[in-house]
Amino acid sequence: MPARTTRSPRPELAEARGQGLHNIGEAAASTGVSQKMIRHYERIGLLPEVGRTFAGYRLYAEADLHRLRFIKRARDLGFSIKQIEALLGLWDDRSRASAEVKAMARAHSRELGEKIAQMQAMQRTLDALATRCHGDDRPDCPILDDLADGPASKD
Repeated sequence: MPARTTRSPRPELAEARGQGLHNIGEAAASTGVSQKMIRHYERIGLLPEVGRTFAGYRLYAEADLHRLRFIKRARDLGFSIKQIEALLGLWDDRSRASAEVKAMARAHSRELGEKIAQMQAMQRTLDALATRCHGDDRPDCPILDDLADGPASKD
């Protein structure tokens, strides 16, 4: 009986590495984006579908890593997935007007400012309530009283 010859995924992966391609673990380590998030970004279309080895391992080129770093930086700045999708579209479009990018950044900055102001108001309220609370063995607690009787939500 003739010897079975099968193609091993290792030589194929080694060959791909020789061409400057990276597996998902290397892509994650290089970009700071977890493997789970890389697969998610590919699934939702932020990252184009990448090539695969014969065994099905994903292969990432330098352009893919650059795109992942772009996505990570945008996420670090608080942009939503939808906003990142728009930013990637602008980044990919060399005929874009930078005014559109600037407008997106300014709008996002305003949103962040509003969220920061809301959070600071929450912090001041909690600090004031904590100051009024005795924090002893008594059951009286202004914090719980405020939570129970505070302003009604606007739902």
